[in-house]
Formats: sequence, structure tokens, C-alpha cells
Amino acid sequence: MEGIADMGGTPGWGPVHPPRRDEPVFEEPWQSRAFALATLSGRVAYGGVNLDAFRHALERLDRAAYLNDGYYGRWLNGAELMLTDSAILAPGAIDARARNLRGEHVAEPPIPEPAVPDYAPTAEGSLRSVATAPAFAVGERVRAKAMPVPGHTRLPGYVRGHTGTVEIVQPAFVLPDTNAHFQGEHPQHVYSVRFASRELWGADAEPFALTAELFESYLEATS
Repeated sequence: MEGIADMGGTPGWGPVHPPRRDEPVFEEPWQSRAFALATLSGRVAYGGVNLDAFRHALERLDRAAYLNDGYYGRWLNGAELMLTDSAILAPGAIDARARNLRGEHVAEPPIPEPAVPDYAPTAEGSLRSVATAPAFAVGERVRAKAMPVPGHTRLPGYVRGHTGTVEIVQPAFVLPDTNAHFQGEHPQHVYSVRFASRELWGADAEPFALTAELFESYLEATS
């Protein structure tokens, strides 16, 4: 999906600071509660754990909220969106309740009739088996497709249209593009594809290599 969540490889964000060795997992008490709430909300809203649907909720957040609310703030906003998706929460219910808790007197929307997706994963986790042989081999040159992505995907924008080399043929995994929308698992082989930095960002880029894990349908042969 095009949007602020696909910000990898884009300029203008300043230096990336590695985490401190003594950095706590939760710096403030509310963050642990947000983590637990988001984890539980996904199970309640979607009938089970669907990390792809959760990621899709995060990438649909308002740009300002995504950038300003912090990591666990995004999780909290994502939890609200998941519950709204499944009509467990009415749109505006959180805002109305918060205003009332602050002493205002506003009408809260009625509780809707839940509409939880019919979601039944075929196994735990995302690793699956497929009967088809891999379409690409180690050492083969491949191109990441320059395709429009209206929904969820794990194909980063900065590799689309660029050519790399298959380094590892991985097992098959559930395809996020369909699973995030409850349209089936459709597992595919995954490939570790190595890209040269200057292939991705031009001749002025620092010389290094980047490896991306890409699903088979994201790739095409170069000849």
C-alpha cells in the first residue's frame, strides 16, 4: 500500500540511531498496556492472530498520527482501527468516551452489530508447504515488479522496478497481500534478493548491498 508506512529508503528523515543496550522495552507504563490491548484486539476483531491484517491497519493510519504518536501509539491507534473494522467499536466511539471522561457531555454512538471476518488459518504461524517448484534459482537475476499496490503488500517501494540477484530460495509463506484482506493464504516461495545500493539509489549512493525477502509474485525474470 502506498503511504507513510512505506518510508524505507526515502531521504529526509535524519540519522538512524541504534537502540541502547539498556533501553527498556516499555519506557512508560501506558506502552505495555497498549501492547497488550493491541494484541488482544487483533484476536477479538479478526477472530484470530492475523499479523498481515494488523500491519495493514497500521499503514492506514493518519500520516500525522503515524509519525507523531510513537511506536506504541501506532499500536494503540491500530487496535482502535481493527475494532472499528469489525464493528465492535462504532466510528468515533473512543473520541466520544474520552471527551466524556474529561468532563464534557457528548452523545456516544450506539454499539454496532459486530461483523468479525470468517478467518480460519490452516496452521499456526506463516510457514507453509506448496507443491510447485520455485520459479527462480540461486544466482538468477530478477526484477522486482513496478506494480501498483492498492492494498497491503510486503514489496518495498524502493526496490520496485529494480534488478537484483537471488541469494537464497526460502520456504513458502502465507502471502500477505491476500491474507491481510481475508482473501485466503495463497502461500508462495520467498526469495532473498540482493540489490546493489547504486541500483536502488543511483551513482551517488554509498557502495553497499541490501537483501530483501520477496514473494514469488513480486518478481519477474529479467530476460
